[in-house]
Amino acid sequence: MAAGNLVGLDIGAMSIRAVETSRGKDGVTLVRASTVPLAVGAVQGGVIQDEKVVTAALKQLWTAGKFRSRNVILAITNPQIVVREMAVANLPNKEMRKALPFQVRDALPLPVERSVLDFYPLEDAGQNETVRGLLIAAPKDALITAVHAVERAGLHVVRVDLASFALLRAASKLDEQVEAIVDIGAHSTSVVVHSDGQPLIVRTIPRGGNEITETLASRLGKPLAEAETVKRDVGLVMERDPDIAEVARDACRPLINEIRSSFAYLTSGEKPTRVARLSLSGGGALLPGFDDALRTQLGVEVILADATARVRAPRRGKTTDLDHFRQSAAVSIGLTLGAAA
Repeated sequence: MAAGNLVGLDIGAMSIRAVETSRGKDGVTLVRASTVPLAVGAVQGGVIQDEKVVTAALKQLWTAGKFRSRNVILAITNPQIVVREMAVANLPNKEMRKALPFQVRDALPLPVERSVLDFYPLEDAGQNETVRGLLIAAPKDALITAVHAVERAGLHVVRVDLASFALLRAASKLDEQVEAIVDIGAHSTSVVVHSDGQPLIVRTIPRGGNEITETLASRLGKPLAEAETVKRDVGLVMERDPDIAEVARDACRPLINEIRSSFAYLTSGEKPTRVARLSLSGGGALLPGFDDALRTQLGVEVILADATARVRAPRRGKTTDLDHFRQSAAVSIGLTLGAAA
C-alpha cells in the first residue's frame, strides 16, 4: 500500500527529483518518478536560499508526479560536509551517538554544536576498544532549512541521508575492482570511491555542468542558453565542430583535474589503491565525449551508471517520468534502497 511506500527526494540547484518505491517479496519496485525545474538561485552550493520557492516546487512535484506517499528520505549534499575516516571508541549505538561530539571535536572545521554528526563503521570491531569508520558532519543550519522547506509542503521527512551513500547503493557494481561513482550536477559533483560496496573516499567537488556552460558562453561570445545547447549538441566531440569542442575540452579540464586529485589520495596511503573503473551519473554524464576524455586523461574504464539495476520496473500499465531524467535519478533511487535494506 502507498502508506508504506517511501519517496527518495533529491533537491538540486536546477531541479528537484523524486522517486517512489515499494518493497515486496520480489524486492524493491519503482512506483513513480518525476522531476520539476527549480528557479535559478533558489538552491546554491547545496543550501536552500529561498524556502518558499522550494516548497512551492515540491507541491508542484507531488501534483505532477501523482505521488501517493508523503513520507520522504531527503538527500543532503554540500561542499561543507565532512566525511573523514577515523577511529572512535567502540560503544553501543546509543552511547556512541552521545559520545561522538566529544570524540571528534578537534577533527571538525565547524563547531560540533553547529554540526549534525553520524558515524559509518567500516569494520566489525568485535571486542576491540576502537572501531574504524567514516565520520560524517553536516552543517546543522542548512539541514534544518531543508527539512523545514520539505515539511511546509505537507511532506514528512522520515530520514536524511548522504547523497554519496545513496549513489553507492543505486549505481555501484560489486566486484573485485575499485570503482569511482562520479555524479555531475549543475553546480557540484559527488565522488564516491568504493571497493565492493565499502566506501574509500567520499567528496563533493564545487564544480559542475554550469561552470562548463559559462566558460563556453564567455569564450564563444554566446548567451548562456545558446551555450548550453552547443554544449549538449557538440560537447567534446571534435568531429562535430573542432573549434567548439576544443573550448569545451578546456572548460572540462578543471573538473577532470579535481577528479584526478581525488583518486591521487588513494595512491598516497599506507595501502596504495588504484581506481580501475569510473561510473558516470548525473545530468553532466550525458555531455558528448566527456566519457572519452575521462578515459584518456585518467587511464580508467568509464561507463554510464545504471541507477535502475536494483529496482524492478513498474507494473504493466503504470508509467513514470523516469526516462526523462534517468541519468540523474541515482540519488533518489538509492535513498529508498537504503531504507528498504
